[in-house]
Amino acid sequence: MAPYWEPGTFYAEGSVVEYEGHRYKIIQPHTSQGDWNPSITPALWGRMDDHDGGGEYHQQQHHHQGQQQHHDSEKHQNYVPPTQGGLPSGDGVTVHHEERQKHWYDLDDKRKQELEIGGGLLAGAALLAGGYAAFKHHEKSEEEKKAQTWSLQNWVHDAEARTAQYRQYGPSGPATWILNQGKNIPQEAIVVGQEKSWTLYICRAFYDGGIQVGKASDAFQKGGVIGYKHEEIHVGTYEILVGDMNGLRWVDTSGHLNVDSLGYRPVEGGREPDGTPLYVASAYHHDAVHPGKASRNLEGAYIPYDGGEKCVKSYRVLCYNG
Repeated sequence: MAPYWEPGTFYAEGSVVEYEGHRYKIIQPHTSQGDWNPSITPALWGRMDDHDGGGEYHQQQHHHQGQQQHHDSEKHQNYVPPTQGGLPSGDGVTVHHEERQKHWYDLDDKRKQELEIGGGLLAGAALLAGGYAAFKHHEKSEEEKKAQTWSLQNWVHDAEARTAQYRQYGPSGPATWILNQGKNIPQEAIVVGQEKSWTLYICRAFYDGGIQVGKASDAFQKGGVIGYKHEEIHVGTYEILVGDMNGLRWVDTSGHLNVDSLGYRPVEGGREPDGTPLYVASAYHHDAVHPGKASRNLEGAYIPYDGGEKCVKSYRVLCYNG
């Protein structure tokens, strides 16, 4: 008997669950949410034939060729991250890893139409319905909304694959971004500082076409907080930085970030919507050390704080020791 579907659970390739008396098989690996169940997210789950123990999808559901996996211990042991091959994203459209690295505006009109009609944007729509803080919907044109949805689902896809690989094989270095939800902070999350009675960790999340760096804590409303355009944005689904500080160090700097002057390689943070790299920073403000972001375009470290963002001119950047 398949396990019952539960929110807040990571489902990897090959997963089969039971929900409302029916069995569903994974299409796109993801972390489940309460309002993101199998019956309403066909881009993520395929309903199976209730009378067929062989694992075929229900005949009234769309069939995804070449993506059926055997859910056994050998497959789990030899798990391959989904970014290494094509993965269906909706109604029979396969999106390969190389294509996911492209911006929506870099795709030709024919491919855009295939993705729209064939369901290639359904996964992103499901993510938006699941409560991802992606962009201010009312401020975007229809084409901008499609571009943002495309970028959002590609970020989540890569984050899911990275998280699955981390859980299967462990860390591949001293710092790894893994997907996280809510206030349940992983034990291996990197500690930055203490504010009042709560501990601050490093997080990042997709917003308005970029990946913004912020802070996480079990004391926050949704678990994660990022800053963007002088606003503080609460996020319930985000990536959190886990790792070992024995392989990392904080390097002092100030003003606009000059990566070459650090003397060490900074840890990847995120990116602005225009592609400008963001790095993990920490800064002292109001009797606490807060995680934030730094870049060549920012006058200092920007930290989300008190409903907005604070710029601190003198700060530290997280770097690798080697």
